[in-house]
Amino acid sequence: MSKQATGRRDRMREATLREIHQTARTLLVDKGSAAVTINAVAREMGMSGPSLYHYYASRDALVEAVTAGFFEELAEAMERDRDKHPDAPLTERFLAVCRAMRSWAVAHPAEFEWIFASPLNSAQHQPDSPHYQAGLRFAYVFLDMIVEAWNTRPFPVPDLDELPASLREQLRAYSRLIDERLPPEALHVYVTGWTRLYGLLCLEVLRQMEFVLTDMEPLFEQYLGELGVALGLHPEP
Repeated sequence: MSKQATGRRDRMREATLREIHQTARTLLVDKGSAAVTINAVAREMGMSGPSLYHYYASRDALVEAVTAGFFEELAEAMERDRDKHPDAPLTERFLAVCRAMRSWAVAHPAEFEWIFASPLNSAQHQPDSPHYQAGLRFAYVFLDMIVEAWNTRPFPVPDLDELPASLREQLRAYSRLIDERLPPEALHVYVTGWTRLYGLLCLEVLRQMEFVLTDMEPLFEQYLGELGVALGLHPEP
Protein backbone atom coordinates (compact mmCIF):
# COMPACT_ATOMS: atom_id res chain seq x y z
CA MET A 1 0.00 0.00 0.00
CA SER A 2 1.35 3.44 -0.92
CA LYS A 3 2.19 6.09 1.66
CA GLN A 4 -0.60 8.22 0.19
CA ALA A 5 -3.17 5.46 0.65
CA THR A 6 -1.92 4.72 4.17
CA GLY A 7 -2.12 8.40 5.08
CA ARG A 8 -5.65 8.63 3.74
CA ARG A 9 -6.70 5.56 5.70
CA ASP A 10 -5.18 6.99 8.89
CA ARG A 11 -6.98 10.30 8.37
CA MET A 12 -10.29 8.49 7.89
CA ARG A 13 -9.72 6.49 11.06
CA GLU A 14 -8.92 9.64 13.03
CA ALA A 15 -12.05 11.33 11.67
CA THR A 16 -14.15 8.33 12.71
CA LEU A 17 -12.61 8.32 16.19
CA ARG A 18 -13.43 12.01 16.59
CA GLU A 19 -17.01 11.33 15.53
CA ILE A 20 -17.27 8.44 17.98
CA HIS A 21 -16.07 10.65 20.82
CA GLN A 22 -18.42 13.48 19.90
CA THR A 23 -21.37 11.09 19.59
CA ALA A 24 -20.59 9.54 22.99
CA ARG A 25 -20.35 13.02 24.48
CA THR A 26 -23.70 14.05 23.02
CA LEU A 27 -25.34 10.93 24.44
CA LEU A 28 -23.76 11.61 27.83
CA VAL A 29 -24.93 15.21 27.96
CA ASP A 30 -28.41 14.55 26.58
CA LYS A 31 -29.26 11.21 28.17
CA GLY A 32 -26.77 10.43 30.92
CA SER A 33 -23.87 8.03 31.34
CA ALA A 34 -25.98 4.87 31.10
CA ALA A 35 -26.94 5.86 27.53
CA VAL A 36 -23.33 5.67 26.36
CA THR A 37 -23.01 2.15 24.99
CA ILE A 38 -21.26 0.70 21.97
CA ASN A 39 -24.56 -0.06 20.26
CA ALA A 40 -26.05 3.36 21.04
CA VAL A 41 -23.02 5.21 19.66
CA ALA A 42 -22.99 3.00 16.58
CA ARG A 43 -26.71 3.54 16.01
CA GLU A 44 -26.35 7.34 16.25
CA MET A 45 -23.53 7.20 13.70
CA GLY A 46 -25.36 4.91 11.30
CA MET A 47 -22.90 2.09 11.96
CA SER A 48 -23.37 -1.43 13.22
CA GLY A 49 -22.25 -2.42 16.70
CA PRO A 50 -19.69 -4.92 15.38
CA SER A 51 -18.19 -2.20 13.17
CA LEU A 52 -17.59 0.04 16.14
CA TYR A 53 -15.81 -2.78 17.94
CA HIS A 54 -13.03 -2.36 15.36
CA TYR A 55 -12.28 0.92 17.14
CA TYR A 56 -13.01 0.00 20.75
CA ALA A 57 -13.05 -3.56 22.02
CA SER A 58 -15.50 -2.84 24.85
CA ARG A 59 -17.59 -0.13 26.49
CA ASP A 60 -14.88 0.23 29.13
CA ALA A 61 -12.33 1.02 26.42
CA LEU A 62 -14.67 3.57 24.87
CA VAL A 63 -15.38 5.19 28.25
CA GLU A 64 -11.67 5.37 29.03
CA ALA A 65 -10.86 7.06 25.73
CA VAL A 66 -13.69 9.58 26.05
CA THR A 67 -12.74 10.33 29.66
CA ALA A 68 -9.13 10.88 28.62
CA GLY A 69 -10.38 13.38 26.06
CA PHE A 70 -12.29 15.29 28.74
CA PHE A 71 -9.19 15.37 30.96
CA GLU A 72 -7.13 16.73 28.06
CA GLU A 73 -9.72 19.40 27.33
CA LEU A 74 -9.82 20.49 30.98
CA ALA A 75 -6.03 20.55 31.24
CA GLU A 76 -5.81 22.63 28.07
CA ALA A 77 -8.30 25.16 29.46
CA MET A 78 -6.28 25.48 32.66
CA GLU A 79 -2.97 25.74 30.81
CA ARG A 80 -4.37 28.32 28.42
CA ASP A 81 -5.47 30.64 31.22
CA ARG A 82 -2.23 30.04 33.13
CA ASP A 83 -0.16 30.99 30.10
CA LYS A 84 -2.07 34.10 29.06
CA HIS A 85 0.36 36.15 31.15
CA PRO A 86 3.45 33.95 31.60
CA ASP A 87 5.40 36.71 33.37
CA ALA A 88 2.63 37.43 35.87
CA PRO A 89 3.22 36.69 39.57
CA LEU A 90 2.59 33.13 40.67
CA THR A 91 -0.49 34.19 42.62
CA GLU A 92 -2.21 35.47 39.47
CA ARG A 93 -1.33 32.38 37.47
CA PHE A 94 -2.47 30.08 40.27
CA LEU A 95 -5.80 31.85 40.60
CA ALA A 96 -6.24 31.72 36.81
CA VAL A 97 -5.73 27.94 36.86
CA CYS A 98 -8.23 27.40 39.69
CA ARG A 99 -10.82 29.66 38.10
CA ALA A 100 -10.39 28.00 34.71
CA MET A 101 -11.00 24.62 36.35
CA ARG A 102 -14.22 25.89 37.91
CA SER A 103 -15.38 27.59 34.69
CA TRP A 104 -14.91 24.37 32.71
CA ALA A 105 -16.64 22.29 35.37
CA VAL A 106 -19.65 24.60 35.59
CA ALA A 107 -19.94 24.77 31.80
CA HIS A 108 -19.62 20.98 31.39
CA PRO A 109 -21.38 19.34 34.36
CA ALA A 110 -22.00 16.01 32.66
CA GLU A 111 -18.37 15.72 31.57
CA PHE A 112 -17.14 16.77 35.02
CA GLU A 113 -19.31 14.15 36.68
CA TRP A 114 -18.12 11.55 34.16
CA ILE A 115 -14.49 12.32 35.09
CA PHE A 116 -14.66 12.87 38.82
CA ALA A 117 -17.79 11.21 40.17
CA SER A 118 -17.38 7.78 38.61
CA PRO A 119 -15.40 4.94 40.21
CA LEU A 120 -12.19 3.91 38.44
CA ASN A 121 -11.58 0.35 37.35
CA SER A 122 -8.21 -1.36 37.79
CA ALA A 123 -7.16 -0.73 34.18
CA GLN A 124 -7.54 3.03 34.59
CA HIS A 125 -4.98 2.97 37.41
CA GLN A 126 -2.31 1.53 35.12
CA PRO A 127 0.40 4.06 34.11
CA ASP A 128 0.13 3.14 30.43
CA SER A 129 -3.63 3.72 30.21
CA PRO A 130 -4.95 6.78 28.32
CA HIS A 131 -7.05 7.70 31.36
CA TYR A 132 -4.02 7.67 33.67
CA GLN A 133 -1.82 9.68 31.29
CA ALA A 134 -4.46 12.34 30.63
CA GLY A 135 -5.30 12.55 34.33
CA LEU A 136 -1.61 13.01 35.09
CA ARG A 137 -1.40 15.96 32.72
CA PHE A 138 -4.37 17.57 34.47
CA ALA A 139 -2.96 16.89 37.94
CA TYR A 140 0.42 18.35 37.11
CA VAL A 141 -1.05 21.69 36.06
CA PHE A 142 -2.03 22.15 39.70
CA LEU A 143 0.90 20.31 41.27
CA ASP A 144 3.54 22.21 39.29
CA MET A 145 2.30 25.49 40.72
CA ILE A 146 2.46 24.14 44.27
CA VAL A 147 6.05 23.06 43.59
CA GLU A 148 6.84 26.54 42.25
CA ALA A 149 5.37 28.12 45.39
CA TRP A 150 7.40 25.76 47.59
CA ASN A 151 10.64 26.42 45.72
CA THR A 152 10.05 30.18 45.76
CA ARG A 153 9.27 30.41 49.45
CA PRO A 154 8.48 27.30 51.50
CA PHE A 155 5.03 27.60 53.03
CA PRO A 156 4.04 26.43 56.53
CA VAL A 157 3.70 22.66 56.83
CA PRO A 158 2.58 20.29 59.60
CA ASP A 159 5.00 18.26 61.68
CA LEU A 160 5.16 14.98 59.79
CA ASP A 161 5.59 12.97 63.01
CA GLU A 162 2.26 14.28 64.29
CA LEU A 163 0.32 12.91 61.32
CA PRO A 164 -1.26 9.43 61.45
CA ALA A 165 1.20 6.71 60.46
CA SER A 166 -0.83 5.56 57.46
CA LEU A 167 -1.05 9.11 56.14
CA ARG A 168 2.69 9.64 56.61
CA GLU A 169 3.53 6.54 54.62
CA GLN A 170 1.17 7.43 51.78
CA LEU A 171 2.60 10.94 51.55
CA ARG A 172 6.14 9.57 51.54
CA ALA A 173 5.23 7.11 48.80
CA TYR A 174 3.74 9.84 46.64
CA SER A 175 6.73 12.09 47.26
CA ARG A 176 8.96 9.33 45.88
CA LEU A 177 6.61 8.87 42.92
CA ILE A 178 7.01 12.53 41.92
CA ASP A 179 10.80 12.38 42.38
CA GLU A 180 10.58 14.21 45.70
CA ARG A 181 9.67 17.51 44.07
CA LEU A 182 7.70 18.13 47.25
CA PRO A 183 8.49 16.67 50.67
CA PRO A 184 5.72 14.66 52.35
CA GLU A 185 4.72 17.46 54.71
CA ALA A 186 4.32 19.91 51.80
CA LEU A 187 2.31 17.27 49.96
CA HIS A 188 -0.06 17.24 52.92
CA VAL A 189 -0.81 20.92 52.26
CA TYR A 190 -1.24 20.18 48.53
CA VAL A 191 -3.56 17.21 49.08
CA THR A 192 -5.63 19.07 51.67
CA GLY A 193 -6.01 22.05 49.35
CA TRP A 194 -6.90 19.92 46.35
CA THR A 195 -9.55 17.90 48.19
CA ARG A 196 -11.29 21.07 49.36
CA LEU A 197 -11.25 22.59 45.88
CA TYR A 198 -12.52 19.33 44.43
CA GLY A 199 -15.19 19.08 47.11
CA LEU A 200 -16.48 22.57 46.42
CA LEU A 201 -16.65 21.88 42.69
CA CYS A 202 -18.50 18.60 43.22
CA LEU A 203 -21.01 20.28 45.52
CA GLU A 204 -21.61 22.99 42.93
CA VAL A 205 -21.66 20.90 39.77
CA LEU A 206 -23.80 18.17 41.32
CA ARG A 207 -26.09 20.88 42.71
CA GLN A 208 -25.85 19.61 46.27
CA MET A 209 -25.79 23.07 47.85
CA GLU A 210 -28.77 24.66 46.13
CA PHE A 211 -30.88 24.28 49.27
CA VAL A 212 -28.87 27.22 50.62
CA LEU A 213 -26.57 28.55 47.85
CA THR A 214 -27.55 29.01 44.23
CA ASP A 215 -24.33 30.91 43.50
CA MET A 216 -21.21 29.10 44.74
CA GLU A 217 -18.69 31.50 43.24
CA PRO A 218 -18.29 33.67 46.37
CA LEU A 219 -17.60 30.58 48.50
CA PHE A 220 -15.12 29.29 45.90
CA GLU A 221 -13.34 32.63 45.83
CA GLN A 222 -13.26 32.75 49.62
CA TYR A 223 -11.52 29.39 49.70
CA LEU A 224 -9.04 30.45 47.01
CA GLY A 225 -8.03 33.25 49.35
CA GLU A 226 -7.59 30.80 52.22
CA LEU A 227 -5.60 28.43 50.04
CA GLY A 228 -3.40 31.28 48.88
CA VAL A 229 -2.59 32.09 52.50
CA ALA A 230 -1.79 28.43 53.19
CA LEU A 231 0.60 28.39 50.23
CA GLY A 232 2.24 31.67 51.19
CA LEU A 233 0.95 33.43 48.09
CA HIS A 234 0.33 37.14 48.23
CA PRO A 235 -3.32 38.12 47.64
CA GLU A 236 -4.28 40.08 44.57
CA PRO A 237 -4.05 43.87 44.97
